Amino acid sequence: MTIVCSSCCGLRVMRKRTNSLTDTGTGTGTGGSLLDSDPDLKQRPSRGAAGPAAEDREEPGDDRSMAKPFRRLGLLGKLKRTVLWLLLLYVSIPFIIKLCPSIQAKLVFLNFVRMPFFIDLKRPLDQGLNHTHNFYLEPEAGLKIGVWHTVPAQMWREAQGKQGDWFDATLSSAHPVILYLHGNAGTRGGDHRVQLYKVLSSLGYHVITFDYRGVWGDSDGSPSEGGMTSDALFIYDWLKQRLDKKRPLYIWGHSLGTGVATNLVRRLCDRGSPPDSLILESPFTNIREEAKSHPFSMVYRYLPGFDWFFLDAITANNIRFASDENMNHISCPVLILHAEDDSVVPFHLGKKLYTLASQSKTLIGHKVQFVPFPSSLNYKHKFIYRSPELSNILSDFFGTADPNTQ
Repeated sequence: MTIVCSSCCGLRVMRKRTNSLTDTGTGTGTGGSLLDSDPDLKQRPSRGAAGPAAEDREEPGDDRSMAKPFRRLGLLGKLKRTVLWLLLLYVSIPFIIKLCPSIQAKLVFLNFVRMPFFIDLKRPLDQGLNHTHNFYLEPEAGLKIGVWHTVPAQMWREAQGKQGDWFDATLSSAHPVILYLHGNAGTRGGDHRVQLYKVLSSLGYHVITFDYRGVWGDSDGSPSEGGMTSDALFIYDWLKQRLDKKRPLYIWGHSLGTGVATNLVRRLCDRGSPPDSLILESPFTNIREEAKSHPFSMVYRYLPGFDWFFLDAITANNIRFASDENMNHISCPVLILHAEDDSVVPFHLGKKLYTLASQSKTLIGHKVQFVPFPSSLNYKHKFIYRSPELSNILSDFFGTADPNTQ
Protein backbone atom coordinates (compact mmCIF):
# COMPACT_ATOMS: atom_id res chain seq x y z
CA MET A 1 0.00 0.00 0.00
CA THR A 2 2.75 2.32 0.81
CA ILE A 3 4.42 1.76 -2.51
CA VAL A 4 1.20 2.29 -4.43
CA CYS A 5 0.49 5.55 -2.61
CA SER A 6 3.98 6.80 -3.27
CA SER A 7 3.56 6.13 -6.95
CA CYS A 8 0.24 7.93 -7.06
CA CYS A 9 1.72 10.95 -5.32
CA GLY A 10 4.61 10.91 -7.71
CA LEU A 11 2.24 10.82 -10.70
CA ARG A 12 0.28 13.77 -9.35
CA VAL A 13 3.46 15.79 -8.91
CA MET A 14 4.59 15.00 -12.45
CA ARG A 15 1.15 15.99 -13.83
CA LYS A 16 1.34 19.36 -12.03
CA ARG A 17 4.77 20.05 -13.45
CA THR A 18 3.65 19.10 -16.95
CA ASN A 19 0.62 21.37 -16.71
CA SER A 20 2.83 24.22 -15.47
CA LEU A 21 5.22 23.82 -18.38
CA THR A 22 2.33 23.61 -20.82
CA ASP A 23 0.83 26.83 -19.46
CA THR A 24 4.17 28.57 -19.69
CA GLY A 25 4.78 27.56 -23.30
CA THR A 26 1.35 28.63 -24.51
CA GLY A 27 1.44 31.92 -22.60
CA THR A 28 -1.92 31.17 -20.92
CA GLY A 29 -0.59 30.64 -17.46
CA THR A 30 1.08 32.75 -14.87
CA GLY A 31 4.51 32.45 -16.49
CA GLY A 32 3.13 33.60 -19.83
CA SER A 33 1.68 36.76 -18.35
CA LEU A 34 5.03 37.65 -16.77
CA LEU A 35 6.87 37.31 -20.08
CA ASP A 36 4.28 39.43 -21.86
CA SER A 37 4.59 42.18 -19.30
CA ASP A 38 8.41 42.31 -19.54
CA PRO A 39 9.55 43.05 -23.13
CA ASP A 40 13.21 42.65 -22.20
CA LEU A 41 12.60 39.14 -21.02
CA LYS A 42 10.38 38.40 -23.99
CA GLN A 43 12.88 39.58 -26.62
CA ARG A 44 16.07 38.31 -25.00
CA PRO A 45 17.24 35.21 -26.96
CA SER A 46 18.31 32.19 -24.97
CA ARG A 47 21.84 30.91 -25.22
CA GLY A 48 20.58 27.67 -26.52
CA ALA A 49 18.90 29.36 -29.46
CA ALA A 50 22.15 30.88 -30.68
CA GLY A 51 22.84 29.08 -33.91
CA PRO A 52 24.10 29.79 -37.39
CA ALA A 53 21.35 32.36 -37.98
CA ALA A 54 22.36 34.30 -34.86
CA GLU A 55 26.03 34.20 -35.85
CA ASP A 56 25.27 35.59 -39.34
CA ARG A 57 23.40 38.60 -37.94
CA GLU A 58 25.51 41.87 -38.24
CA GLU A 59 25.78 44.22 -35.33
CA PRO A 60 25.18 48.00 -35.87
CA GLY A 61 28.80 48.70 -34.94
CA ASP A 62 29.93 46.63 -37.91
CA ASP A 63 27.95 48.89 -40.33
CA ARG A 64 29.63 52.02 -39.00
CA SER A 65 33.10 50.53 -39.23
CA MET A 66 32.46 49.46 -42.82
CA ALA A 67 31.01 52.90 -43.76
CA LYS A 68 34.14 54.85 -42.76
CA PRO A 69 36.32 53.72 -45.68
CA PHE A 70 33.47 54.40 -48.10
CA ARG A 71 33.01 57.86 -46.60
CA ARG A 72 36.72 58.58 -47.06
CA LEU A 73 36.52 57.42 -50.65
CA GLY A 74 33.52 59.73 -51.18
CA LEU A 75 35.43 62.77 -49.87
CA LEU A 76 38.42 61.95 -52.04
CA GLY A 77 36.14 61.61 -55.05
CA LYS A 78 34.59 65.02 -54.40
CA LEU A 79 38.04 66.57 -53.95
CA LYS A 80 39.24 65.07 -57.21
CA ARG A 81 36.18 66.36 -59.05
CA THR A 82 36.72 69.86 -57.61
CA VAL A 83 40.38 69.86 -58.65
CA LEU A 84 39.45 68.70 -62.15
CA TRP A 85 36.85 71.46 -62.51
CA LEU A 86 39.34 74.09 -61.34
CA LEU A 87 41.94 72.75 -63.74
CA LEU A 88 39.42 72.83 -66.58
CA LEU A 89 38.50 76.42 -65.70
CA TYR A 90 42.18 77.42 -65.51
CA VAL A 91 42.85 75.97 -68.96
CA SER A 92 39.65 77.36 -70.48
CA ILE A 93 40.06 81.03 -69.48
CA PRO A 94 43.00 81.80 -71.85
CA PHE A 95 41.10 80.30 -74.78
CA ILE A 96 37.90 82.16 -73.88
CA ILE A 97 39.76 85.48 -73.75
CA LYS A 98 41.55 84.73 -77.01
CA LEU A 99 38.27 83.92 -78.74
CA CYS A 100 36.44 86.89 -77.12
CA PRO A 101 38.98 89.73 -76.84
CA SER A 102 36.22 92.12 -75.76
CA ILE A 103 36.40 90.43 -72.34
CA GLN A 104 39.99 91.59 -71.98
CA ALA A 105 38.94 95.15 -72.85
CA LYS A 106 36.36 95.08 -70.05
CA LEU A 107 39.04 93.89 -67.64
CA VAL A 108 41.27 96.81 -68.63
CA PHE A 109 38.60 99.50 -68.25
CA LEU A 110 36.52 97.92 -65.45
CA ASN A 111 33.93 100.59 -66.19
CA PHE A 112 31.18 98.21 -65.02
CA VAL A 113 32.50 98.42 -61.45
CA ARG A 114 30.43 101.12 -59.75
CA MET A 115 32.08 101.38 -56.33
CA PRO A 116 31.08 103.03 -54.12
CA PHE A 117 27.53 101.87 -54.70
CA PHE A 118 24.34 103.88 -54.38
CA ILE A 119 25.82 107.39 -54.52
CA ASP A 120 24.12 110.24 -56.34
CA LEU A 121 26.79 111.88 -58.51
CA LYS A 122 24.49 114.87 -58.96
CA ARG A 123 25.00 115.60 -55.25
CA PRO A 124 28.74 115.88 -54.49
CA LEU A 125 27.64 117.41 -51.19
CA ASP A 126 26.78 113.86 -50.06
CA GLN A 127 30.49 113.01 -50.38
CA GLY A 128 31.53 115.93 -48.20
CA LEU A 129 32.21 118.26 -51.14
CA ASN A 130 30.04 121.23 -50.19
CA HIS A 131 31.97 123.53 -52.56
CA THR A 132 31.64 121.37 -55.70
CA HIS A 133 29.37 121.87 -58.69
CA ASN A 134 28.08 118.96 -60.80
CA PHE A 135 27.28 119.54 -64.46
CA TYR A 136 27.33 117.83 -67.86
CA LEU A 137 29.12 118.55 -71.14
CA GLU A 138 28.80 117.10 -74.63
CA PRO A 139 32.14 116.31 -76.31
CA GLU A 140 30.10 114.95 -79.22
CA ALA A 141 26.52 115.42 -80.28
CA GLY A 142 24.25 113.25 -78.17
CA LEU A 143 27.11 112.15 -75.89
CA LYS A 144 26.94 113.40 -72.30
CA ILE A 145 29.72 113.18 -69.69
CA GLY A 146 29.47 114.10 -66.00
CA VAL A 147 31.85 116.74 -64.59
CA TRP A 148 32.69 118.07 -61.11
CA HIS A 149 34.28 121.43 -60.37
CA THR A 150 35.66 121.86 -56.84
CA VAL A 151 36.75 125.40 -55.98
CA PRO A 152 39.60 126.21 -53.55
CA ALA A 153 38.60 125.54 -49.96
CA GLN A 154 38.74 129.21 -48.95
CA MET A 155 35.82 129.86 -51.33
CA TRP A 156 33.49 127.31 -49.76
CA ARG A 157 31.36 129.89 -47.91
CA GLU A 158 30.75 131.85 -51.10
CA ALA A 159 29.99 128.63 -52.98
CA GLN A 160 26.95 127.76 -50.88
CA GLY A 161 23.79 127.85 -52.98
CA LYS A 162 25.61 129.08 -56.09
CA GLN A 163 24.85 127.87 -59.61
CA GLY A 164 27.04 127.01 -62.59
CA ASP A 165 27.64 130.62 -63.71
CA TRP A 166 29.25 131.48 -60.40
CA PHE A 167 31.56 128.44 -60.56
CA ASP A 168 32.57 129.30 -64.14
CA ALA A 169 33.41 132.85 -63.07
CA THR A 170 35.75 131.57 -60.31
CA LEU A 171 38.03 130.09 -62.97
CA SER A 172 39.23 133.61 -63.68
CA SER A 173 40.52 133.91 -60.10
CA ALA A 174 44.20 133.87 -59.20
CA HIS A 175 44.14 130.20 -58.21
CA PRO A 176 45.73 127.55 -60.47
CA VAL A 177 43.64 124.70 -61.92
CA ILE A 178 44.24 120.94 -61.93
CA LEU A 179 42.50 118.71 -64.48
CA TYR A 180 42.30 115.32 -62.77
CA LEU A 181 42.06 112.12 -64.87
CA HIS A 182 41.06 109.16 -62.72
CA GLY A 183 41.92 105.50 -63.26
CA ASN A 184 39.76 102.53 -64.19
CA ALA A 185 36.85 101.23 -62.13
CA GLY A 186 34.56 103.37 -60.06
CA THR A 187 33.51 106.95 -60.74
CA ARG A 188 34.56 110.53 -60.07
CA GLY A 189 32.93 109.98 -56.67
CA GLY A 190 35.35 107.24 -55.55
CA ASP A 191 36.47 107.73 -51.96
CA HIS A 192 40.23 108.03 -52.54
CA ARG A 193 39.53 110.45 -55.42
CA VAL A 194 37.25 112.60 -53.28
CA GLN A 195 39.94 112.71 -50.59
CA LEU A 196 42.49 113.95 -53.13
CA TYR A 197 40.09 116.68 -54.34
CA LYS A 198 39.77 117.84 -50.74
CA VAL A 199 43.54 117.92 -50.26
CA LEU A 200 44.19 119.81 -53.51
CA SER A 201 41.32 122.18 -52.74
CA SER A 202 42.75 122.87 -49.29
CA LEU A 203 46.07 123.68 -50.98
CA GLY A 204 44.35 126.37 -53.06
CA TYR A 205 43.70 124.62 -56.39
CA HIS A 206 40.59 124.40 -58.50
CA VAL A 207 39.98 120.73 -59.32
CA ILE A 208 38.11 119.70 -62.48
CA THR A 209 37.36 116.00 -62.89
CA PHE A 210 34.96 113.96 -65.00
CA ASP A 211 33.85 110.42 -65.86
CA TYR A 212 34.93 109.18 -69.29
CA ARG A 213 32.43 108.06 -71.87
CA GLY A 214 31.58 104.38 -71.62
CA VAL A 215 29.12 104.17 -68.72
CA TRP A 216 31.63 105.40 -66.17
CA GLY A 217 29.39 106.94 -63.56
CA ASP A 218 26.53 108.70 -65.33
CA SER A 219 28.38 109.35 -68.60
CA ASP A 220 27.16 107.97 -71.94
CA GLY A 221 28.85 106.05 -74.74
CA SER A 222 31.19 103.08 -75.06
CA PRO A 223 34.69 102.87 -73.55
CA SER A 224 37.83 103.06 -75.68
CA GLU A 225 41.30 104.54 -75.35
CA GLY A 226 40.62 106.97 -78.16
CA GLY A 227 37.31 108.05 -76.65
CA MET A 228 38.85 108.63 -73.21
CA THR A 229 41.61 110.75 -74.72
CA SER A 230 39.11 112.75 -76.81
CA ASP A 231 37.04 113.48 -73.70
CA ALA A 232 40.12 114.70 -71.84
CA LEU A 233 41.09 116.95 -74.76
CA PHE A 234 37.57 118.38 -74.92
CA ILE A 235 37.55 119.23 -71.19
CA TYR A 236 41.04 120.75 -71.44
CA ASP A 237 39.97 123.05 -74.30
CA TRP A 238 36.77 123.92 -72.45
CA LEU A 239 38.88 125.01 -69.47
CA LYS A 240 41.37 127.01 -71.52
CA GLN A 241 38.52 129.07 -72.94
CA ARG A 242 37.53 130.12 -69.42
CA LEU A 243 40.94 130.61 -67.86
CA ASP A 244 43.06 133.69 -67.88
CA LYS A 245 46.06 133.10 -70.14
CA LYS A 246 48.39 133.66 -67.21
CA ARG A 247 46.58 131.14 -65.02
CA PRO A 248 48.43 127.79 -64.72
CA LEU A 249 46.62 124.64 -65.86
CA TYR A 250 48.12 121.35 -64.67
CA ILE A 251 47.15 117.83 -65.75
CA TRP A 252 47.11 115.11 -63.08
CA GLY A 253 46.61 111.45 -63.99
CA HIS A 254 46.33 108.46 -61.68
CA SER A 255 46.83 104.77 -62.59
CA LEU A 256 45.10 104.13 -65.94
CA GLY A 257 44.49 107.89 -66.02
CA THR A 258 48.25 108.38 -66.43
CA GLY A 259 47.95 106.67 -69.82
CA VAL A 260 45.12 109.05 -70.74
CA ALA A 261 47.18 111.98 -69.43
CA THR A 262 50.28 111.22 -71.53
CA ASN A 263 48.06 110.68 -74.60
CA LEU A 264 46.47 114.08 -73.97
CA VAL A 265 49.74 115.93 -73.36
CA ARG A 266 51.30 114.37 -76.44
CA ARG A 267 48.43 115.77 -78.53
CA LEU A 268 48.75 119.17 -76.89
CA CYS A 269 52.50 119.26 -77.50
CA ASP A 270 52.07 118.13 -81.10
CA ARG A 271 49.78 121.09 -81.75
CA GLY A 272 52.14 123.47 -79.96
CA SER A 273 50.12 124.19 -76.80
CA PRO A 274 51.59 122.08 -73.96
CA PRO A 275 50.11 122.33 -70.45
CA ASP A 276 52.01 124.01 -67.65
CA SER A 277 52.92 120.67 -66.02
CA LEU A 278 52.08 116.96 -66.03
CA ILE A 279 51.71 115.01 -62.77
CA LEU A 280 51.65 111.20 -62.99
CA GLU A 281 50.57 109.31 -59.86
CA SER A 282 51.29 105.56 -59.86
CA PRO A 283 52.07 105.40 -63.61
CA PHE A 284 53.09 102.50 -65.85
CA THR A 285 55.09 102.35 -69.07
CA ASN A 286 52.48 100.77 -71.36
CA ILE A 287 49.40 98.61 -70.93
CA ARG A 288 51.12 95.38 -71.98
CA GLU A 289 53.79 95.68 -69.30
CA GLU A 290 51.19 96.72 -66.74
CA ALA A 291 48.95 93.75 -67.60
CA LYS A 292 51.89 91.40 -67.27
CA SER A 293 52.80 92.86 -63.88
CA HIS A 294 49.27 93.04 -62.49
CA PRO A 295 48.42 90.67 -59.58
CA PHE A 296 45.54 89.15 -61.60
CA SER A 297 48.01 87.81 -64.16
CA MET A 298 50.14 86.03 -61.58
CA VAL A 299 48.54 82.61 -62.13
CA TYR A 300 49.17 82.80 -65.89
CA ARG A 301 52.33 84.91 -66.10
CA TYR A 302 54.66 81.98 -66.70
CA LEU A 303 52.26 80.03 -68.88
CA PRO A 304 53.67 79.37 -72.38
CA GLY A 305 51.90 81.66 -74.82
CA PHE A 306 50.90 84.23 -72.16
CA ASP A 307 51.51 87.14 -74.56
CA TRP A 308 49.55 85.46 -77.33
CA PHE A 309 46.59 84.59 -75.13
CA PHE A 310 46.30 87.76 -73.03
CA LEU A 311 48.45 90.66 -74.21
CA ASP A 312 47.65 90.29 -77.90
CA ALA A 313 43.97 90.33 -76.94
CA ILE A 314 44.50 93.81 -75.44
CA THR A 315 46.25 95.02 -78.58
CA ALA A 316 43.43 93.57 -80.68
CA ASN A 317 41.11 96.06 -78.93
CA ASN A 318 43.41 98.92 -79.96
CA ILE A 319 44.39 99.56 -76.34
CA ARG A 320 48.00 100.67 -75.89
CA PHE A 321 48.33 103.55 -73.38
CA ALA A 322 51.97 103.82 -74.43
CA SER A 323 53.28 106.39 -71.94
CA ASP A 324 56.84 105.27 -72.66
CA GLU A 325 56.46 106.23 -76.33
CA ASN A 326 54.58 109.41 -75.45
CA MET A 327 57.53 110.65 -73.41
CA ASN A 328 59.42 111.19 -76.66
CA HIS A 329 56.76 113.72 -77.74
CA ILE A 330 56.13 115.58 -74.48
CA SER A 331 57.70 118.98 -73.84
CA CYS A 332 56.56 120.20 -70.42
CA PRO A 333 57.66 119.59 -66.79
CA VAL A 334 56.86 116.06 -65.56
CA LEU A 335 56.40 114.98 -61.93
CA ILE A 336 56.06 111.27 -61.10
CA LEU A 337 54.72 110.10 -57.72
CA HIS A 338 54.87 106.40 -56.80
CA ALA A 339 54.62 104.34 -53.63
CA GLU A 340 57.10 101.50 -53.22
CA ASP A 341 54.39 99.17 -51.87
CA ASP A 342 52.05 99.67 -54.84
CA SER A 343 50.85 96.19 -55.80
CA VAL A 344 48.48 97.24 -58.61
CA VAL A 345 51.02 99.19 -60.67
CA PRO A 346 54.40 97.97 -59.44
CA PHE A 347 56.92 100.58 -58.37
CA HIS A 348 59.49 99.45 -60.91
CA LEU A 349 57.21 100.52 -63.79
CA GLY A 350 57.02 104.09 -62.47
CA LYS A 351 60.78 104.11 -61.99
CA LYS A 352 61.31 102.83 -65.52
CA LEU A 353 59.03 105.52 -66.95
CA TYR A 354 61.02 108.18 -65.09
CA THR A 355 64.26 106.83 -66.56
CA LEU A 356 62.80 107.02 -70.06
CA ALA A 357 61.49 110.55 -69.43
CA SER A 358 64.84 111.77 -68.14
CA GLN A 359 66.46 110.49 -71.34
CA SER A 360 63.86 111.97 -73.69
CA LYS A 361 65.20 114.60 -76.10
CA THR A 362 61.89 116.47 -76.09
CA LEU A 363 62.10 116.89 -72.32
CA ILE A 364 65.59 118.42 -72.37
CA GLY A 365 65.38 121.74 -70.56
CA HIS A 366 62.21 120.73 -68.70
CA LYS A 367 62.05 119.63 -65.12
CA VAL A 368 61.58 115.88 -64.70
CA GLN A 369 61.22 114.71 -61.10
CA PHE A 370 60.53 111.37 -59.43
CA VAL A 371 59.26 111.22 -55.83
CA PRO A 372 59.14 107.76 -54.22
CA PHE A 373 57.16 107.02 -51.07
CA PRO A 374 58.64 104.31 -48.79
CA SER A 375 56.68 101.15 -48.09
CA SER A 376 56.66 102.03 -44.38
CA LEU A 377 54.14 104.80 -45.15
CA ASN A 378 51.64 102.21 -46.44
CA TYR A 379 50.34 104.46 -49.25
CA LYS A 380 50.03 101.54 -51.69
CA HIS A 381 48.24 102.34 -54.97
CA LYS A 382 45.85 105.15 -54.06
CA PHE A 383 46.71 106.79 -50.76
CA ILE A 384 49.51 109.19 -51.69
CA TYR A 385 47.06 112.01 -50.91
CA ARG A 386 47.73 111.22 -47.22
CA SER A 387 51.30 112.48 -47.45
CA PRO A 388 51.83 115.61 -45.32
CA GLU A 389 54.67 116.50 -47.71
CA LEU A 390 52.41 116.76 -50.75
CA SER A 391 52.03 120.53 -50.42
CA ASN A 392 55.80 121.08 -50.37
CA ILE A 393 56.35 118.59 -53.21
CA LEU A 394 53.92 120.43 -55.46
CA SER A 395 55.07 123.95 -54.63
CA ASP A 396 58.72 122.96 -55.09
CA PHE A 397 58.01 121.28 -58.41
CA PHE A 398 55.85 124.08 -59.79
CA GLY A 399 58.36 126.64 -58.58
CA THR A 400 55.61 128.74 -57.11
CA ALA A 401 54.50 129.86 -53.69
CA ASP A 402 51.61 128.16 -51.91
CA PRO A 403 48.46 129.04 -53.91
CA ASN A 404 46.74 129.97 -50.68
CA THR A 405 49.12 132.90 -50.30
CA GLN A 406 48.41 134.24 -53.79
